[in-house]
Amino acid sequence: MKKTSTLIKNADVVVTMDAHRAELKGASILIENGAITQVGNNLSSADEVVDASGCVVTPGLINTHHHLFQSLVRGVPAGQDALLFGWLKTLYPIFQRMEGEDMFVSAQSGLAELALSGCSLSADHQYIFPNDVKMEHAINGAESIGVRFHATRGAMSVGESNGGLPPDSLVEKESDILNDFERVISQLHDPSQNAMVQVGLAPCSPFTVSEGLMRDTAVMALDKNVMLHTHLAENDEDIAYSLEKFGCRPGEYAERLGWTGNHVWHAHCVKLDTDEINLFSRTKTGVAHCPCSNCRLGSGIAPIREMRDLGVKVGLGVDGSASSDAGHLLSEARQLLLLQRVKNGANSMRAREALEIATLGGASVLNRSDLGSIEIGKRADIAIWDVTGLAAAGAWDPVAALVLNGPFNVRDLFVEGKPVVSNTRLVNQEEGMIVERVNKRVMRLMS
Repeated sequence: MKKTSTLIKNADVVVTMDAHRAELKGASILIENGAITQVGNNLSSADEVVDASGCVVTPGLINTHHHLFQSLVRGVPAGQDALLFGWLKTLYPIFQRMEGEDMFVSAQSGLAELALSGCSLSADHQYIFPNDVKMEHAINGAESIGVRFHATRGAMSVGESNGGLPPDSLVEKESDILNDFERVISQLHDPSQNAMVQVGLAPCSPFTVSEGLMRDTAVMALDKNVMLHTHLAENDEDIAYSLEKFGCRPGEYAERLGWTGNHVWHAHCVKLDTDEINLFSRTKTGVAHCPCSNCRLGSGIAPIREMRDLGVKVGLGVDGSASSDAGHLLSEARQLLLLQRVKNGANSMRAREALEIATLGGASVLNRSDLGSIEIGKRADIAIWDVTGLAAAGAWDPVAALVLNGPFNVRDLFVEGKPVVSNTRLVNQEEGMIVERVNKRVMRLMS
């Protein structure tokens, strides 16, 4: 195969996110065969040259929590003002009607939106499988855009008749769930360091699956060497349910079922107390922080400052479009900063720390040591941001401006050294066609 190289040259600032958090002015980056091979000034030429004058260059942003299938249920009227449990009950009947094509189209549109916001890797938590839906539908959507994808096979097994939240028609038999867990790992998971598609296991939440399934899934994940993901401690209802049903707080519940460790990350964690935060720190358990979703559902402000200070791995997540209404990672970074300042004071979260959480933090949560920074040997997932326009006009600090100003869309995005966004436009798909497909599927669901 012919070797290819790309030179990103003359960036105003390259934000490396290396161990020293170096920011290099007027620097260039050489990409060869999907990897970063040189970073610095006066680099040699390449097969392709991309001029980054007037731009800030960062590692690609990383999204650690999403429900891509929800991209087709934005702003459903009956759920616009509901809390978490009521919101879910509003949407379950719509979820029941979804088909494989809905999963493909929603993944394609959700990941296109994320790519345009500079996201090079997205996790996804798909926990409904009606009408012969399979994980492959969403994975095919990701491949059509060109971004990396960490697909987690979710599940719900406890329906209303057994005290769970979802209708019985949306839950699966636990034996079927475990069988499909094994199938998707063997057929879809790429364990290699530079993988484009990886698979994790993700029973939906403590209020939709049994303790037995949680335990069995934890055992399988260790045996198969894949990651574990679920929702935890999202709001006050979540805490009350845990205390009533399990006789303990969510952190203790997770620990006793094998749901802590470096291979585990939990979404939200808005209501973790100090003991639970220390537990996560000791066990290297990760957290996907979804600030816009937490605001939208009135869940509260997650204790991110305390988590970071105590050494917990934290990444950003946009959450499902039905609860966050948008998939823009820089907007999440800004919301993270604002909420922590509201809670802890104006000096409690810096713009650069928020950007670090959006890049290196996400890589750490997803155990991707090959990503998250611009360093020799890392994979070439790189975002180029034009800061010459109105959004950054007057900004004295163009790096901080990415979080404080905006919102910005990415000018260029490379994933594994290949262009996914070029000059603000998707490379592999036509945006108007994606919108057309989405509208067609939404009209079917509405009817």
